[in-house]
Amino acid sequence: MHLSEVTFEGVTPIDGYGPGFFRIGGELFKGAVIANGATVTPWGGLDDPAPLMTLVGQVDVLFVGMGNEIAHLPADLRAQLEEAGLGVEVMASPAAARTYNVLLSEGRRVAAALLPTA
Repeated sequence: MHLSEVTFEGVTPIDGYGPGFFRIGGELFKGAVIANGATVTPWGGLDDPAPLMTLVGQVDVLFVGMGNEIAHLPADLRAQLEEAGLGVEVMASPAAARTYNVLLSEGRRVAAALLPTA
């Protein structure tokens, strides 16, 4: 089997996470964050849809990490994002970070909104 090294051309991957934090591009961020390849911003969580709406037209898929476990997005938030044309995939934050990194390395237009793990 041939293995290829993953490279990130001009974008910033999620390096790691732990209780209450994410390490992205070598920098530590406490609490919930939104990563979209070039930037990382703090996020107020599920009650803060405005930063998610700024991703419309910039990304094709938004991965929402719900912390330790997968859970449903509030129905009104999901509807608002989908009506705006943003594809949404919900999963646990570790899975969302891994999936984001894989698609980011492929040059895909993705973002991740991540709630921290406990």
